[in-house]
Amino acid sequence: MNKKWECYEVDESKVQELAKKYNLDELLARILVNKGITEKEAIELFINPTRRDFHNPFLMPDMIAAVNRILRAIKEKERIIIYGDYDADGITSTTVLKKYLEERGLEVSSYIPNRIDEGYGLNKEAIQKIYDEGYRLMITVDCGISGNEEIEFANSLGIETIITDHHEPGENLPKALAVVDAKRKDSIYPFNQLAGVGVVFKLIQAISMELKLDETEYLKYLDIVCIGTISDIVPLIDENRVIAKLGLKLVAQTKNIGLKVLLSIIGFKALDSNAISFGVAPRINACGRMGDEKVALDLFLTKDLYEAKSLATKLNEYNIERQAIEKKIFDEAVEEIEKNEKNKNCIIVGKEGWHHGIIGIVSSKVTEMYFKPSILVCFEGEEGKGSGRSIPGFDMHEALMKCGEHLERFGGHAMAVGVTVKKDEFNNFKNILEEYAKKSETDKIVPIINIDSEISLKDIDIENVKSLKKLEPYGEANKMPLFLLKNLKINSIRSLSEGKHLRLTLRDDSFIIDAIGFNMGDLTTKYLIDDRVDVVGNLEINSYNGIESIQLILKDIRKSY
Repeated sequence: MNKKWECYEVDESKVQELAKKYNLDELLARILVNKGITEKEAIELFINPTRRDFHNPFLMPDMIAAVNRILRAIKEKERIIIYGDYDADGITSTTVLKKYLEERGLEVSSYIPNRIDEGYGLNKEAIQKIYDEGYRLMITVDCGISGNEEIEFANSLGIETIITDHHEPGENLPKALAVVDAKRKDSIYPFNQLAGVGVVFKLIQAISMELKLDETEYLKYLDIVCIGTISDIVPLIDENRVIAKLGLKLVAQTKNIGLKVLLSIIGFKALDSNAISFGVAPRINACGRMGDEKVALDLFLTKDLYEAKSLATKLNEYNIERQAIEKKIFDEAVEEIEKNEKNKNCIIVGKEGWHHGIIGIVSSKVTEMYFKPSILVCFEGEEGKGSGRSIPGFDMHEALMKCGEHLERFGGHAMAVGVTVKKDEFNNFKNILEEYAKKSETDKIVPIINIDSEISLKDIDIENVKSLKKLEPYGEANKMPLFLLKNLKINSIRSLSEGKHLRLTLRDDSFIIDAIGFNMGDLTTKYLIDDRVDVVGNLEINSYNGIESIQLILKDIRKSY
């Protein structure tokens, strides 16, 4: 698939000025200029954030009301229940708040809905159960902002609710005791992109300030807060960057037994954002997807090493099972797409027996593979539950509004949606959505690769590539820098892992660099030794037998003209 390369126009004079003024490597200065980070205070905040860089938690809406009610509960020794979510953000949010409040002497329980039976968010049956068990104060984490009916029901039972959430509120807020969400229209909080666990962190920070506790009483949870923040793919800028940067330092020396055991199982060499995104997060999420949501929570709450090892092993097994199911669904979906859907503007496929906790991941892979919006639906009897992912430039939620009469219900946002559809309405829904996608000309949307800078091999060395580590942790809104190198000569080319990956040696005069293209093995038939190519990729340091060298991780390649 042809991709459009778009390269930043770098102001070289500004790069030189920044590098000289603040004693920065030019490669690093170039990326900072691209990001608009050119003032000393902004550079320091980005590269070396400290605990002094957290915003005042009391600027959050309803924070004072939430804190005062919790302080009353502490004073009167009330029983509290936390209502969470089954994903990594919800699990870490529940963990942090439960452990913190228990340290304040409270008896705290938790409720995590089952993804398969209950789905996301508050439900009346769960609230009734919470009431029957004698709880009269409920705190939601990573959910609740859209639970107007459920909060009304809780109020009718005499349950007081404090909502902490980070999702978009509707037109009317739930009538809870407090609604702590920086995305509220009346919020004056300076940053509204926190994960759910970030909002919980602000809550425990505020409680600690009111109780005049040492700041270590809330800062010590930054390892778990960091896990939830990175896992939830929120933009790693502003306060999220402070959380991630400081939190990763704590992750490396975590005192949480469950996390320590889980990290040893995933076996990543470096405990960076990649280890969280591709090692920890999938394992936490796997148990929720497989319908056993409490395993990850129990892992983070346990103080017993043997229990931690057992739970971490179980998480790993769930993840392996999830991977196998995912591969099976993906293979079946691709077979159907290649047969009937390949030329459509929007890919919509459905089948009996697919796991609806996993089809969202498969939809993401389908969209990435074909660069088309996709929805996968799993049918159980006469009803199907679906999950969809979109591409930049096509608002999937807006598209579903055109098909509403053929759907039982739907929700989500521009890039990700969930649907429920009757089997006898599936084809009508499919046809209308395809027609809308055709009119939107999704087939003409080209994937864009945003390149940070064009460089040449003679301009880079091990030290300036190492300087890029100051940009970590990488994540949403702070991607690993992409570089363009032009007119390189292929010195050697071969495939690895039974033809799956591509290995190249590239030359520019007397300068040579090794390059690897993951899942690009088929390109060995397209390029030959001595071909001239332009390449886009990330730079990293490869260490082998104690010898360090620069390696390019390929993202795209094309012949030079």
